[in-house]
Amino acid sequence: MNENIKISIVSPVYNAEKIIPELVKQIVENVELLTDNYEIILVDDCGPDNSWEVIKDISSTNSKVKGIKFSRNFGQHIAIKAGLAESTGDVAIVMDCDLQDDPVYIKELIHKYFGGADIVYTYKQKREHSTFKNVTTKGFNLVLNYLLDNKSLEADKNVGAYSLISKKVINSFLTYNDYQFHYLLVLKWLGYKSSFVEIKHNERFEGESSYTLSKLINHALIGIIYQSDKLLRLSIYFGLIVSFVSFIMGVYIVISHYINDYQSGWASIIVLLTFSLGLILTSIGVLGLYIGRLFEQTKNRPQYLIDETTSDK
Repeated sequence: MNENIKISIVSPVYNAEKIIPELVKQIVENVELLTDNYEIILVDDCGPDNSWEVIKDISSTNSKVKGIKFSRNFGQHIAIKAGLAESTGDVAIVMDCDLQDDPVYIKELIHKYFGGADIVYTYKQKREHSTFKNVTTKGFNLVLNYLLDNKSLEADKNVGAYSLISKKVINSFLTYNDYQFHYLLVLKWLGYKSSFVEIKHNERFEGESSYTLSKLINHALIGIIYQSDKLLRLSIYFGLIVSFVSFIMGVYIVISHYINDYQSGWASIIVLLTFSLGLILTSIGVLGLYIGRLFEQTKNRPQYLIDETTSDK
């Protein structure tokens, strides 16, 4: 290995004040087996605890640790981008702060990089999440993969944010200006030569995941709407199908009326009207989601604001 290479470790931090010291300790232990030319960038996403105070304390005694504090909560993927923007390494390794991503695999990620890969993903043998999160993640991936026209962007529930990207990829990533995005989907969209390392996914070091059902749903909608317009086309297909079925039913009712003296009832009419109205409202809702995201994008607001860094005097 080229010992002159500089490694940046980027970790978004949320509600992890009891984990951060152990996180830094394990990163240092593993990175220093490879080089002493590294930096650890911790991005505080304004959780409800004292994570920022812990980050400041550690950075005051370890110059390798840099801290960034957002002005408010902007989300995990935005925090990753902020950390990459501040990184100065030849490569960046992105990892979660909960130590489910084991720093022991840093050596293998670097090995794959020197093997020619610009992006190195990690493939989890088994995800050590709750049953609820595993089920919702699998469901999201199934829906997303169905809606994606570009199959090269398909998501895999066993591939997580723990990854290595080269300086070339970092620079390309930072030019990606969607207001909201998924880190892994952006990497796949960028392309570049990639490889993967198979890893063991650990239990969370302390506490519980901060992802609630509403956050997971919003997370899923961002991934689907920003990567595919297939929902819009599906709403058209459903509308055409309902129109065709309604036409056939109308013809049937007219013919039955003259041949069998069939008297159509209110029930069938109400059911048909209610179903059609529900479909119309659903289609309008889907369209509204896309218009809403377009509105957010055209505001051209900054993706995040930094309140404080550990380098501030």
